[in-house]
Amino acid sequence: MAFAVLFTVSACSPKPDEGSAAPLAIAAKAVDHHSYAKPLEARVRHVDLDLTADFDRKILSGTAALSLETEPDARQVILDTKALNILGVTDAAGAPLKYALGKSDPILGAPLTIELPQGAQKVIVRYETTNKTEALQWLSPSQTAGKQHPFLFSQGQAILTRSWLPTQDSPAIRQTYSARIVTPRALKAVMSADMLTPDGEDVIDAPGKKAYRFKMDEAIPPYLIAIAVGEIDFRPLGKRTGVYAEKVTVEAAADEFVDVEKMVGAAEKLYGPYRWGRYDILVLPPSFPYGGMENPRLTFATPTILAGDRSLVSLVAHELAHSWSGNLVTNATWNDFWLNEGFTVYFENRIMEELYGKDRAAMLRTLGYQDLQDTVKGYMDDKHPELTALYIDLKGKHPDDGFSEIPYEKGASFLRVIEDTVGRRRFDAYLKGYFNRYAFKSMTTDAFIEDLSENLLKGDKALEDKINVRAWIYDPGLPTNIIVPKSDAFDKVDAQVAAFIGGAAPAELQTTDWTTQEWQRFLNQMPETLTVDQMVSLDDRFKFSASHNSEILFLWLKLAIAHHYEPAMPALETFLTSQGRRKFITPLYRDLMERPGWGQAMARRVYAEARSGYHEVTRASVDKVVN
Repeated sequence: MAFAVLFTVSACSPKPDEGSAAPLAIAAKAVDHHSYAKPLEARVRHVDLDLTADFDRKILSGTAALSLETEPDARQVILDTKALNILGVTDAAGAPLKYALGKSDPILGAPLTIELPQGAQKVIVRYETTNKTEALQWLSPSQTAGKQHPFLFSQGQAILTRSWLPTQDSPAIRQTYSARIVTPRALKAVMSADMLTPDGEDVIDAPGKKAYRFKMDEAIPPYLIAIAVGEIDFRPLGKRTGVYAEKVTVEAAADEFVDVEKMVGAAEKLYGPYRWGRYDILVLPPSFPYGGMENPRLTFATPTILAGDRSLVSLVAHELAHSWSGNLVTNATWNDFWLNEGFTVYFENRIMEELYGKDRAAMLRTLGYQDLQDTVKGYMDDKHPELTALYIDLKGKHPDDGFSEIPYEKGASFLRVIEDTVGRRRFDAYLKGYFNRYAFKSMTTDAFIEDLSENLLKGDKALEDKINVRAWIYDPGLPTNIIVPKSDAFDKVDAQVAAFIGGAAPAELQTTDWTTQEWQRFLNQMPETLTVDQMVSLDDRFKFSASHNSEILFLWLKLAIAHHYEPAMPALETFLTSQGRRKFITPLYRDLMERPGWGQAMARRVYAEARSGYHEVTRASVDKVVN
């Protein structure tokens, strides 16, 4: 069965809050070079999906309804598509409409141009996904935790939503949506929306099927429209929080995320009410390419954060913070990505400080600063200083080319400079107001600068110069007024590193009750002169090669590659073939490929086996490294 898309005028679009006029006017002029849409002529306001998940053919098919807002003289609407099988276009009454699928670009896909009759605000597009649909990953039972049923999930950021539904796929074109998803009876569908039928409904004309209904009444950027289908169970965490996961994983996930309800409260205390109703987490199978994806109402998360000791929950704090920075106020173009991620890293750290204390927050900031320094050095060494600026011009490039620690950690460092300059209390009041002024709107870098001047700096040029605003945003490298974080706990770790380098046996080191962050610091500080004998002694004492903590194991495996530590090679191969988180996978393959002979041979052999199990996002990154 094919599926169709219907565009109608939405009655449920939220009424925007009043923002500052000048920044809004600046943001409205943003041009998104990663979308074919012309929203000033015809703009998608609502998407209504009716899809069937066919696990035999590995396609989504069905019908969908979308709403348009058009200028009186609009004669066409242009949608973004990629690798979709377009089967026909009609108006709401079923009358055929003329359409044309333009030439496909390898990054942007192909524009779908639909001719509109005078005043038409509804169109229907029938289409199917294909085996080239990058956003969707169809997993066989053997690729799941439960091993009994298949699994499907989507990943839309940055511009992959167009590969599973035709819409105007730009973060500046916010849309409400509703959906009916038909699945095999044994499976459950979840989406980034209000779940209207948690137990599903029988499908009268399709025995063995169930249908699930969803509704998202707040306008969101299309990259946040998300779906998953599988043998999914649920456990509540609080009155408005809970966790979904495969049945064999759900209990461990619920135990790991016991503090999530407290996190929501801590975030609200900082920057105002949580506006999305529920906050639930879906723990996906291991091939999910990111640590987490901040889909509203339903964060998608990797199982690699299930450490068993709740030590990696800062990732949940990060995705929760996106409910304000990213989901509520969104980067208007992918050039402005730092507005999503820099704000979120800053906010995440404030949540962690509120719940777990200043020492934990200081350790996380210090680790982030070390990653930032490494990233800046790497880009400078590769002669790409332009990629160390917060605002970067990605026209003609894939948005993922701007994905690094820069928008995350440099962005957060910039905000900490502002906080330090004006004071935390004043900066908190500004941020709370910022999220209120631009709730459910999209922002550009220039618009943010205008708002900062208007509502925080109050036109004080001396204060702006002290912060060094434009240098932070537009210049490469790290400004001289960056605040270097300091951690007393890490000073103690460094003392143990020095003792080990000086000849102390691992059993003599003072490591009792160390957190994950302290172990990360310990491994990060290991010298290049580390010998295999020293690695053997560390492994014998601390069992790094057998660690179930993904962050610790990752750093140990990087050391193992650097020093060709053979006893860790089986653990390395298992790590590369058992999960597909890009943050871990790509650097490990890169390290292997930098070692001619044994390293390159292992990388090519393991990747040949593992590639089919990775999501397209991970494959695209690793292909560039290995091939």
